[in-house]
Amino acid sequence: MRVGRKKFVLWAIAIGIAYSLATRLLLDQPPDALWATPGQAAWQQGASTLLAPVRIVLAGPVLWLQQDPDPPPPLRFLLLAAWWSLLALAIHWLLSRRRGEG
Repeated sequence: MRVGRKKFVLWAIAIGIAYSLATRLLLDQPPDALWATPGQAAWQQGASTLLAPVRIVLAGPVLWLQQDPDPPPPLRFLLLAAWWSLLALAIHWLLSRRRGEG
């Protein structure tokens, strides 16, 4: 099944937003934290530690680029959406190349 590039990028951004909301609401993790934080319950710290590599790939570069301690909320979202778009385009290109589509 072929998925267009635009649809793939939109799905990737939606999944990134869902992942960010889940880590913030379910795991009680601040948006700028990459690892477990001391204020979490034991199961939340375990889940945060297991999901840390995914969080580093999805949000790490944006968090390291952004040095302002209190940025305006749209700026963080726009940076994350741009990063997720680049990741999605690279993954889509690799998958289409693997299938031999070009």
